[in-house]
Amino acid sequence: MKDIYILGIESSCDETSISIVKNGCCEISTVTSSQIDIHKTYGGVVPEIASRHHIKNVTIVLEECLKKANMTMDDITAIAVTYGPGLIGSLLIGLTAAKTLSFIYNKPLVPVHHIAGHIYANNLVKPLNFPLLALVVSGGHTELIKMEKHYDFKKLGGTLDDAIGECYDKVARVIGLEYPGGPKLDKISKEGKDTYKLPIPLNDDSYNFSFSGLKSAVINLAHNEEQRGNEIRKEDLACSFQKAAIGSIIKKTRLAIHNENIKSLIVAGGVAANNYLREQIEKLGQEENIEISFPPIKYCTDNAAMIAAAGYFSYKEGRIEDLYLNAKSNDKLC
Repeated sequence: MKDIYILGIESSCDETSISIVKNGCCEISTVTSSQIDIHKTYGGVVPEIASRHHIKNVTIVLEECLKKANMTMDDITAIAVTYGPGLIGSLLIGLTAAKTLSFIYNKPLVPVHHIAGHIYANNLVKPLNFPLLALVVSGGHTELIKMEKHYDFKKLGGTLDDAIGECYDKVARVIGLEYPGGPKLDKISKEGKDTYKLPIPLNDDSYNFSFSGLKSAVINLAHNEEQRGNEIRKEDLACSFQKAAIGSIIKKTRLAIHNENIKSLIVAGGVAANNYLREQIEKLGQEENIEISFPPIKYCTDNAAMIAAAGYFSYKEGRIEDLYLNAKSNDKLC
C-alpha cells in the first residue's frame, strides 16, 4: 500500500507549527515557532500579537519543515489544518496558509478539530487500542471522551466552567508565579506539603468537572492570609491545590473506567505534561489493570505533528473540505 504523507498546520493559539507525518504514526519532520517569551511580558497570550507573529512565521516554518524532511509539496498526499477551536485570528492564518497550499498544489484539504489532534498525538507513540478512554486536559478543555473506533468520539463528561489548565495558570498567578504558571506550579509543589484545606471540586458520581470553586477557594485563602499578615507558603499551597485538582480528575476517570468497559486510557492536552498527574494516572492504570498512554512532552503542547496524525485518519474517513472551510473559535468535538 502506498504511504500517505500528511502535512499538518497548527496555529490555534501562539504556536506556529507545521509537520509532516507518514501513515498517521511516523513523524518525518516538525518545525514549531513558539511565542511564549513574547507573551510572557503580558502574563498571557494577546490574540492580536499572536496573529501578527503567525503571519510573520508561517512561510518560514513551512520552508524549514520541508527542508528538514528533504521533501517537496509534490511528495505530500494531503494537507490537514486546525480549523478550531482556538483564537479566531490565529486560526485564520493557519487556515489561509492551508487553503493556499491546497489550491496551488491541488492537494486535498482535511479539517482537524484541535482536541482530535491532542488525542491522536498518542498514535505517534503506539496504535490506539479500542475501546479507549481519552482524558483531555488543557488550557481550554477538561473532558472524558470514549472511542470505540477511529474518529468515533463520544463525550462522557466535561468541565462545567473553568478548564483545568486555565485554573492552574490562575492559581499560579495568585501565588506569584510568572506565565506560563502551570508547569512552575507543578515543579514547586514537589517541595511542599498538603497543609492547606481546599475543597474537592464537584465531588459527585457524574463524569463532569468543575474548577471555578477551587480557584475561588485559593484566591480567598490567599486574600485572607494577606489580611491576617501571614505569608503564603507557595510550595505548600501548590501541593494542596494539585492534590485537590488532580484528585478530582482521578476520581472521575476511575468511575468512567469502571462503567464503560475501557481497555486503555490515553491522556491528551497540555496538562498531560504535568508530572503529578502522570504519577497518579500511572498508579490508576496499575490499580485498574488497564493500558496507559501518554504522549511525549513535545506532543503535549500545541504542535502540528498531532494535527497531521489526526489528519491521516480524517483523510481515510473521507473528510475532505473545499476552500470555503472556515475557522471556528468555538466548536465541539462531539
